[in-house]
Amino acid sequence: MWKKDTLDNGVRVVTEEVPYAHSAVIGIWVRTGSRNEDETNHGISHFIEHLLFKGTSKRTAKQIAEELETVGGSLNAFTTKEYTCYYAKVLAEHLDLAIDLLSDMFFNSTFLEEDIEKEKNVVLEEIKMYEDSPDELIHDLFAQTVWQNHPLGRTILGTTSSISNLTRPKIIDYYLQKYNPHNVVVAVAGKIKHEEVVDKLQGFFANWYKKVGDSKQHGPVPQSAVVLNPKDTEQVQICLGAPGLPQGDENSYALIVLNNILGGGLSSRLFQEIREERGLAYSIYSYHTAYFDSGLFTIYAGTSPNKVREVIELTLKEIAKLKKNGITAEELHRTKEQIKGNLLLSMESVSNRMSRLGRTELCYGRIISAEEIVQKTGEVTAELVYDLCNMLFKAEKFSLTAIGPFQENFDFYHILEQIGI
Repeated sequence: MWKKDTLDNGVRVVTEEVPYAHSAVIGIWVRTGSRNEDETNHGISHFIEHLLFKGTSKRTAKQIAEELETVGGSLNAFTTKEYTCYYAKVLAEHLDLAIDLLSDMFFNSTFLEEDIEKEKNVVLEEIKMYEDSPDELIHDLFAQTVWQNHPLGRTILGTTSSISNLTRPKIIDYYLQKYNPHNVVVAVAGKIKHEEVVDKLQGFFANWYKKVGDSKQHGPVPQSAVVLNPKDTEQVQICLGAPGLPQGDENSYALIVLNNILGGGLSSRLFQEIREERGLAYSIYSYHTAYFDSGLFTIYAGTSPNKVREVIELTLKEIAKLKKNGITAEELHRTKEQIKGNLLLSMESVSNRMSRLGRTELCYGRIISAEEIVQKTGEVTAELVYDLCNMLFKAEKFSLTAIGPFQENFDFYHILEQIGI
């Protein structure tokens, strides 16, 4: 069972005791990401994530890298569009060390000029590597197509220009502004005791006070567009879809069911029709990304240049079938069991438990358990899925982005009209 305490300064501490585990996982979650940036500091959230590993007033970068590995643990971090997370996994007996190390990185990083300049080169190489991976790049290009001129449409890494122009004062100013107690959740799961964890964290976090600034943000205005990016590759990478639902929307559980049936796994309609029946793609799937005020439903496929139109048409035909006929009782039952199995099996991982604690508390202001999701998903009806499908999948809402060597011209919106989306 999970427990929660809020320190006097607003830092939330959420834990889950897993008595049978040998490990403990701790994550410091910060509600800031690339959507909090503007064009002048694009990529700064991810860049700060890198810098927290470069040294503190107590530890060098090498000591940070070695300290947990010496006891068999691991240390890492990631940045998304709406939050950043720093986390460590250790044997439960070494949790004190993990708390001390993460807290030192979080509060005492030095942000030295020489480290900033070296890390710029690292991130610039990361950007180059990412741009050389069209199967990854296509997803950000699709978001950019739908959410033009909004931070949610930008990449998390930043651009060559924006990273090159970052300065130490700009970095420190952003860090001081965004890293404040009310933006932070500390999540811990594993062989731990809640009260002991809170006591340990009090020593590092309790005296941290900052004035909370204005954090108002404007939601994106979706655009409908087609963007084709010629590139000399073996495959064409395709993303198509439409705006989805924001976090906490009452139809979120129906959308989980809809996504799973359409393109969420090996038994999904898209996978069976396009890969198994016709052999047109190795990888095809759908997914939904929810943000606090918006969402995006995306279908991805990678296929040969001469099969692009056929894959697009078949994908849209499956959507048209859903809009017309809905889902079967058998599909509904099967997907509910699949979702239940996937979620409950994922809870065997202590790391997944910590992630669920931190992410849901940060994004929703409360813990959403796997059991709650199973229950809410179990209440979804075929009628709800049908209504949601017809609400989301309208021709005027669709966008398409593709990267690769195109062998034929096609009018995407004419195809939509022909198929009857």
